[in-house]
Amino acid sequence: MFAATSGMKSHWIVLAGLAALFAGGCGHDSARPSASVSASSPAAPTVPTQIVVSAADAAPPEAQTGGFDGAKAYDHVAKLVAFGPHPPASDGIHAVQKYIHSQLQSFGCAVDEDDFNAQTGVGTLAMKNIVTKIPGTGRGIILLLTHYDTKRVENFVGAEDSGSSTGLMLEMARILCGRPKQANAVWIAFVDGEETQAQFDWNDADSTYGSRELAARLAVSGDLKRVRAVILADMVGQKGLAITRDSDSTKWLTDLVWHTAASLGYKDVFVSQEIPMVDDHTPFLARGVASVDIIDFDGYTAPGYWHTAQDTLDKISPRSLAIVGHVILETVNQLQKL
Repeated sequence: MFAATSGMKSHWIVLAGLAALFAGGCGHDSARPSASVSASSPAAPTVPTQIVVSAADAAPPEAQTGGFDGAKAYDHVAKLVAFGPHPPASDGIHAVQKYIHSQLQSFGCAVDEDDFNAQTGVGTLAMKNIVTKIPGTGRGIILLLTHYDTKRVENFVGAEDSGSSTGLMLEMARILCGRPKQANAVWIAFVDGEETQAQFDWNDADSTYGSRELAARLAVSGDLKRVRAVILADMVGQKGLAITRDSDSTKWLTDLVWHTAASLGYKDVFVSQEIPMVDDHTPFLARGVASVDIIDFDGYTAPGYWHTAQDTLDKISPRSLAIVGHVILETVNQLQKL
């Protein structure tokens, strides 16, 4: 993802460069979980135990968040981080794919996989989108979206980008796959290849491979016309979360999400500031589908964690995951009534 505001790009490049220079001496390294994963048990990585969650960051009881369990979402993030770096077409991402598939199956979700090859800045890479489809009584589709790959950067485990949103959507699947049918189907897509290049700066041509593939496939099948709304989650688990409105997202859908957040008491998390974003929702916006990006971009890029080896589990708050999960879950409930 990239905030398209003028002048920001060079600012974040400098920050990331400084973070990379000092990464070797930073105390966060000692808290980073091992990147090794047992090849014989790819769906059950070793979960790091050295991260202690403070009382302020603990997830509220699920009875207070519409049934969404922030602690369970956090546990998924921990397991994803334990797989180590997982850029597209790597051994790490193959293990992550098996984990996502196995978890969805354990929730009773129907799982589709779409394998495709992408021509990228580092060559042709095999990629995979994983989609669970929860049927509805009508023809409409509400599409929830996250990417699950990590950037091709050394020692980058991506706890926030993309572990937080992937863990959140796995917990969302657990809840929604067990519900009775609603008016609209809910599809949850875990897309590959959000960005593959090793350089820090965003490249529109070398990004969003999975979401572009998904949008194109849905257009060919005719299902894109059935999609009433796309809700993308990306970078939603950090401590001190402050999610800004994306000015490129569809206004009525953004308004619905922010109104829902305010009604649930989360105005301090879903803030009124607005910046434009290029992200996995962009291919759907380009095809005329109502889409919204839920992301705290400024909060993670400013300290210099974004796209560095410092994007580790100690930056993640179960409370933040619970809040965003609650808002998305209630927004889905509201969309079912429209």
